[in-house]
Amino acid sequence: MKIEVKVIANASKNTVKKEADILKIYVTAQREKGKANKQVIKLLAQYFAVNKSSIEIIKGERSGKKTILIENIK
Repeated sequence: MKIEVKVIANASKNTVKKEADILKIYVTAQREKGKANKQVIKLLAQYFAVNKSSIEIIKGERSGKKTILIENIK
């Protein structure tokens, strides 16, 4: 399954919120050295109850808007 997400880095807490047709992912990490992307993958794994290895950022690695591929959703 492919989903579009918007990432807000340097937030006050880690959380996932569904708004309209997009998931907003708030992470406490800053956008440096892939730290925010790692937290995004971790949060999405918890949100969809899948392993972190089942999640891949396929577009927007360095952007606030990302396309994510999630496999093995139960």
